[in-house]
Amino acid sequence: MAEEKDVNAEQQPEEKQQAEEEHQPERTDINFILDIPLELSVELGKTKMLINDLLQLGQGSIIELNKLAGEPLEVYINRKLVARGEVIVVNEKFGVRLTDIVSPMERVKSLR
Repeated sequence: MAEEKDVNAEQQPEEKQQAEEEHQPERTDINFILDIPLELSVELGKTKMLINDLLQLGQGSIIELNKLAGEPLEVYINRKLVARGEVIVVNEKFGVRLTDIVSPMERVKSLR
């Protein structure tokens, strides 16, 4: 009888694994979409200005944006907000450290 219990104990994890595999959706190979180019942009802030003011801009001009210093940047992929982050410098080049990924529900709301 002790041997039967051991055999049953071994079969249960195997049966459980089969049941889990049956309930998981099929995993499809997504390699065919990995080389599709996407447009990634980072927004520091926005402003509106008149054409006259635009024509007056020159080297050294300052444009005031709608965000305060230290506020997170917005990261867009194909013009859809996907994350927020902060500016960092890596090897004398600017970069963005992602601090918040937009939830799928927020992304759906932004489609309105």
